[in-house]
Amino acid sequence: MKTLRIAAAAAVVVFACGSAAAQTTLRIGLAEDPDILDPTMARTYVGRLVFTSICDKLFDIDDKLAIVPQLALSHETSADGKAVTIKLRPGVKFHDGEALDAEAAKASLERHLTMTGSFRKPEIAAIDRVEVVDPLTIRLALKTPFSPLIPQLADRAGMMMSPKAIKEAGDRFGLKPVCAGPYKFVERVQQDRIVVEKFQDYWNKDNVHIDRIVYLPIVDATVRLANLKSGGLDLFERALATDIKDIRADPKLRLASALELGYQGITINMGSNDRAKATPLGRSAKVRQALSLAIDREALNQVVFNGEVVPGNQWVNPEHPYFQKSFPVPKRDVAKAKALMQEAGVTAPFDVDFMVPKGAETQSVAEVIQAMAAEIGINMKIRVTEFATSLKQAEAYEYQAYLLAWSGRVDPDGNAYVFHKCNGPQTNSGLCNADVDRLLDEGRIVSDMAQRKAVYEKLTKVILDESPLIYLYHRRMLIAHTTRLEGYKQLADGMVRVVGVKLK
Repeated sequence: MKTLRIAAAAAVVVFACGSAAAQTTLRIGLAEDPDILDPTMARTYVGRLVFTSICDKLFDIDDKLAIVPQLALSHETSADGKAVTIKLRPGVKFHDGEALDAEAAKASLERHLTMTGSFRKPEIAAIDRVEVVDPLTIRLALKTPFSPLIPQLADRAGMMMSPKAIKEAGDRFGLKPVCAGPYKFVERVQQDRIVVEKFQDYWNKDNVHIDRIVYLPIVDATVRLANLKSGGLDLFERALATDIKDIRADPKLRLASALELGYQGITINMGSNDRAKATPLGRSAKVRQALSLAIDREALNQVVFNGEVVPGNQWVNPEHPYFQKSFPVPKRDVAKAKALMQEAGVTAPFDVDFMVPKGAETQSVAEVIQAMAAEIGINMKIRVTEFATSLKQAEAYEYQAYLLAWSGRVDPDGNAYVFHKCNGPQTNSGLCNADVDRLLDEGRIVSDMAQRKAVYEKLTKVILDESPLIYLYHRRMLIAHTTRLEGYKQLADGMVRVVGVKLK
């Protein structure tokens, strides 16, 4: 019945927005309902999936993770590393008809830098000012050399927004985003659907072959798969590893996958707040290290994922060029974990409020961790929470341990800085360590890869010692779709790219 209702809802959207016979509509199932659709304020992975269709960026990545032009044509960095000149693509329009020129690009970047609550500010904080060189050229004057800048501009920090719309809408921009992507925003019904339609003046319109996209948040992966099989969806993100055989066995379905740039881990509340102080886990690094050693990452991989994920212990996966091989993924060691507990003065079992976003896979992971942690006297009390609510509670430190995934960035800075910088926008652990801050900043200044990797090696040691975030594994981004969808390719960033894709 639930499957039929969702399929019917998608059909209603198609009918309401135009003739189904005259237009092609791609229906995409999301694992959660996105947060605000404002590139400056947004922070969720599913939000990035929607932004991929409506908000082009200055740069993008290719299948080899190289930076490639999108709304920009080129960039050049000065010899001292403190100025970056970016030439913009001519003839680009926003969805409201406004032109994307240097002044518009300046307005978007300055909004990211100055708006209260901006999640983009720490990503591009090295920018001192944005200068207009000519109608299609901007120069970014930097406070210091900043090696991750162009990779950051290949994500939300590089999304361009109509200056007219951001001026008129202010902090309500996310209710009706106006960008320069292949699709323009039509409507959003919270927890039900997001609808976008083809933008006729898109700069690359000849490669846009689908008229309309409907995003449908469906938390249960089993229901997402059922809808794909029944025709209620054409594609859905985050298929379960346990469903891989079923998907591959169905001649009407296809599975696209790539090892993610991000990670799954447990964030520990270890700050100066009451929730952190209330448990040995928040008070002692040795207890956090013990919890990490109590978890058998390979067993977790086999039990929950049928061996389809890659165990990890760092913010980049073991195949990444910045992975620190001097800190290999640890094997389970219960004896050592118990010894660390004793060294920390913990002699009796204690409870931990373990916040877990709702979902079959995350809940299964949490249950396995719960069983393993119990062997060393840590009682992980699972509290299943709706995803958006869990983010708000994490920001308010209303938790003690939090099972959370990060979709990842091409540059390692994007996986570490905002999570470990003192008072960072996503440093929900409460970590504030002078050595960590110094090394994070140094990693942004150095551009030589060998030197930069040496900086991150030192940072890795401090983070593993402090253990504000226990890294567990790296998922394969599993995107299931019907054979009606042609030309779909999956990149490691997990985004669903619709340009060039056709629907039979």
